[in-house]
Amino acid sequence: MAHEIAVRVRFYELDPYNHVNHSAYIQYFETARIELLESIGFGMPVLDSLGLRIVVTGITTRFLRSAGPGDDLTVETEVARIRRATSQWLQRIRRNDEILATQAVDAAMTDTEGRPARFLPELAAALGPYLADGP
Repeated sequence: MAHEIAVRVRFYELDPYNHVNHSAYIQYFETARIELLESIGFGMPVLDSLGLRIVVTGITTRFLRSAGPGDDLTVETEVARIRRATSQWLQRIRRNDEILATQAVDAAMTDTEGRPARFLPELAAALGPYLADGP
């Protein structure tokens, strides 16, 4: 099951061609991942209080179609895999049933000093419903 958030395109996210700038898509994706974590009780303040951070180590983004002013978009987020200290997140931005962009994000769990840390079993369990292949 994918976690979903709604986004409405704002005028300042447009490029000179009146399309959503590619960097805005990256921000939409980031916002969706943060909102997923918040929805399961592991938002940034909670992770920080646990001495943990999830840091992006790689992003592959594909832009398939353009979004424009005032478009209502949906950002979907799933977790492809969780390993001892890493994870991969799969995301899509769509307008109705039309997929506009996709992204795969590789991330690492670290402590607040940037050293690798184990993925909390409680966090992995909370993300279970959002695993791409099911819990």
